[in-house]
Parts: sequence; structure tokens; C-alpha cells
Amino acid sequence: MCPQFTGHAVYAYHSAVATFHAPSDLSGIHGMRRERIRAVLSWRHGPPRYDCIFVEHDVNQDGFQGLHAARVFLFFSFKYRFIYYPCALIQWFSPVDDEPCDDTGLWVVEPEYLPDDTPFMAVIHLDCILRGAHLIGMAGKEFLPQHFSFHDTFDAFQAFYINKYADHHSNEIAF
Repeated sequence: MCPQFTGHAVYAYHSAVATFHAPSDLSGIHGMRRERIRAVLSWRHGPPRYDCIFVEHDVNQDGFQGLHAARVFLFFSFKYRFIYYPCALIQWFSPVDDEPCDDTGLWVVEPEYLPDDTPFMAVIHLDCILRGAHLIGMAGKEFLPQHFSFHDTFDAFQAFYINKYADHHSNEIAF
């Protein structure tokens, strides 16, 4: 539960920058990488863009077993009792199984919903975010409509692959 407070400002942001260590890429400052994660109502004068992320769950587990997947809808911050809290409003995705898909080698996740079919949302501290994640909708055997837009992906599919092949950094952490 969030505390109730008055007289304090809450600031909203359109993006956050994730800085992470990529041990196989020493071209930066000793393997440090940066990427921007966005949560905007209109991306380049078009539809909204709400990026997906990896959230640290259990640092003692390897690969995706130690992570959660989520979609960011808002970055915001506030001060409470002189402490600064940078936060994100997210929707959780839960793994469908305890191991990756046998056919693809990719983890399969689905968005979490409450019993009344509203998305299961949460507020997390920005320090929990590891980096951006790329999800691929599971279309099944049916063709997508001819005018299907990638903007409709998260509303059209019920399950998603965690794309560990998006870049070699994803491959290192989501195996």
C-alpha cells in the first residue's frame, strides 16, 4: 500500500535509462552499457509506446529464472519524508512453464490479470529494473490480419516469447 501524503509533488517522466554490465562486450567502459526504456502516450506523433523490461527477482538464480518480465506504463518519482523514490508503474508477465519452450528455446510468458480481468499492475523501484526486454507475440497457426500493426501486439496476443536473440546482451541474461 502506498502512503497517503499531501503537499508533495509527484513527477512523471517519459523514459528512464538502464545502465547495466555486459561482460561479453568490453568495448564500453569495462563492459557498461546504457539503453533508454520508454513509456509515452504518443511515440513520434503516433500511438503510445510502453516498453517491456526485465525486473530482477532472485539474484541467486541464473538466466530468466532469476528475472520477471513486465511492461512499463509510467515512470514517476516523489519525495516522502525527505527520501527520493524513483518508481515505475508496470504490468507483470508470468512464465507459462518452469523452463523454456522445447521447440524454440525461448521462455513463454503471459500477462497477469486479476480475477476481475483487469491487468495486474504494480509500482516498483527503478533499482529493480535490469534492462529492456523484447517480447514476440505467439500468433499460433493463424495468419495475422493484413492491416495488423505492431502497435496492437500487446492487445492481440495472449502469450509472448522472451526474445533472447534481440541482442547478445539479452542472450546472456535470458537463456
